Order: sequence, then C-alpha cells, then structure tokens
Amino acid sequence: MDSVCNCFSLRQATRRVTQLYDEALAPLDLRATQYSLLRQVAQRGPIALNPLAEIMVMGRATLGHNVRPLEHRGLLKLAVGEDRRSREVSITAAGRRALAKGDELWHQAQKTFEDEIGTKDAAALRVMLHRVAGTEFALP
Repeated sequence: MDSVCNCFSLRQATRRVTQLYDEALAPLDLRATQYSLLRQVAQRGPIALNPLAEIMVMGRATLGHNVRPLEHRGLLKLAVGEDRRSREVSITAAGRRALAKGDELWHQAQKTFEDEIGTKDAAALRVMLHRVAGTEFALP
C-alpha cells in the first residue's frame, strides 16, 4: 500500500530533500524551513503572520514555532501590525546577512539535486509541486 500512497511518497521525498538542504545550510545553523522562511519574509515583508502562514502552507501556530527561534537569534523582528490586532514579521539586517551567506550554500544543494534528478525533471517537478500545494483538497 505504501508504494501507491501519494501522501507517504511525498513525505518520503520531502524528508530526503530536506536532509540535503539542511546539510547544506548547517554551517549557518539554519534548517531548510528557516532559510525558506527568511527568504519569504525578505521578499514580502513586513508581512502579517496569517498571510505568511498561507504562503508557507503551514498553520499559524506552526509558523509561530518557526519564527520564534529566528526572532531570538535577531534574524527576524515581530511588531504589532497596522490594525493593532495582527502581528507583522520583518527581516533584520542580521537576517539579510544570513540569507546572503546562505545563498551559496542553497545553490550548492540546488545544484546537487538537479545534477541527480536532471534540470528539466527538477523544473517539471517544481511545476507539479506548486500545483499540488495550491490545490484545496476537499473530501466528497
């Protein structure tokens, strides 16, 4: 059954790829999820936590658990949002420096993945994964 289970197959693949990127980013003491979070905040920030959670396809509580260590390290900053009910996250100067250092490490992981899978197949896979991530599945 496992070989035909979409969820199991995706999770296996995700864990394997995450191991590659985590290993590449280890010199910065960043995990792949943290690096992705920094990248999204740098591109979109300051941004309220709820829209950021949607972009990251994670629950608000999970996002909070990922933001806190980066905030403690001084890489992200949380502030009260414009409407005073929400919180906004932005990247700090230290966060931008960490991203800059991480870019080469990320490129190494990206190249390793594409060397193994193939550039065309990797691009096709990203298209399919974006489609899957953007789908709102509803049981009948």
